[in-house]
Amino acid sequence: MRKVNVLAALPLALLTLAYAQSPISIPARPLKLPGETQPIAPGTRRAAPIPEITLTPPMAQVLKIQYLSNGHIEAAGAVLLLQPNEVEQARQLAARVAARTLAARPSLSEVDVSVYNKVGYGGFGGPLPILTLSAPRGRISEVAAWAAGSATYDRAWEALGSVTPGSGDAGKIADKVREQTINFYGSVDQKLADARTRSASQIKGGIQDGLLYGGNILKPLAALTFDDAPHPMYEPLLLDLLRRGQVKATFFVIGRNARAYPYFVRDMVQQGHEVGNHTYHHVRLPPLSLNTAITEMSLTNQTLRRLTGQPIKYFRPPGGDYTPQTLDAARALGLTTVFWTDDPADFQNPGDAVLKSRFDRKLHPGGIVLLHDNAAETMNVFGDFLKYAKRRGVSLTTVSEMLAGKSAGLIKPASPIKGAKKVPNIDKLVQAH
Repeated sequence: MRKVNVLAALPLALLTLAYAQSPISIPARPLKLPGETQPIAPGTRRAAPIPEITLTPPMAQVLKIQYLSNGHIEAAGAVLLLQPNEVEQARQLAARVAARTLAARPSLSEVDVSVYNKVGYGGFGGPLPILTLSAPRGRISEVAAWAAGSATYDRAWEALGSVTPGSGDAGKIADKVREQTINFYGSVDQKLADARTRSASQIKGGIQDGLLYGGNILKPLAALTFDDAPHPMYEPLLLDLLRRGQVKATFFVIGRNARAYPYFVRDMVQQGHEVGNHTYHHVRLPPLSLNTAITEMSLTNQTLRRLTGQPIKYFRPPGGDYTPQTLDAARALGLTTVFWTDDPADFQNPGDAVLKSRFDRKLHPGGIVLLHDNAAETMNVFGDFLKYAKRRGVSLTTVSEMLAGKSAGLIKPASPIKGAKKVPNIDKLVQAH
């Protein structure tokens, strides 16, 4: 007889009440607005400096313009900070920076521009930008027409209003830490039950009670997953590598990132990749109330559905931290919680050789590889990753296709997204969050 999880069938309001009187001992973590000053995993090395472009003559609004290569193409990321009296010129300034950056470095394929209010700027992970723009070289004339107000442009996003975020955003901003271990918090009995479920999933493969720790070890497939997506500058480089390698992946997306860079999420789906839920602000869930945890997942689901027109099936808890409440909230929202078997720790900048050896050592059929979409070292060695997988006879693919037992590499890219709604709908929904 199939085991039924009763809580998973309860409405979310009843699910909240079910746990209201059952607190769990979890480690306290301060939740505040960190901006670029964020906790770093032990053992993390300083990343290699990212080269920069200097415009001549300079523009006062430009904080920095960085660029990277994936060995095939180059992309740049520009950050602009605007004074209150400059916000109305955000389009024109962003378009001007994009055009001047492309002119300054002819080898660039595209420029990604993020425009922020200077007051309250906290870096990536702080208050959202007020405008973002992806400007491929071949579309710079379209960008100019959009900036002049004579045309629409599908690779730009503008926030509703330009009010500087206040203290109400505290406790809801990205927790930038590496998913190094899987950490379950609960009572002794709950830990034993979780351990049994984890063991069953690892032995049998596939989804067990709404959790996924690995696939079928008899099938020559492993899931390739990227956390924390999408990031400007990095995303076009990574998607280009996946296209060249004819590999599909599952991207666990942070809702706030998807809101600010919706065109990258659409790129993922249109190119045959899969998107999953990684909470809205990338906060650790155990310290949060159940209502807040549900909101984090639900807002992300809604954001991604509006962008892609597709249901969201998978969820990954930031940091690998979860409780019984976390799992039941995910089940109630129709999400399977996905963990991993292979974490090369690309976020720690261990060096190319170490990264390759870690990947090669743990890769196996039925495995789930955890990488990050903004790790420069992963792009350096991605070609070697594919060689190692081929040598082991393992095809890298999406979570869904691993479970289905077939390679997504043989699947055609998705058709243009139909039924996806415009981003401003979700902007209204999350303005209060």
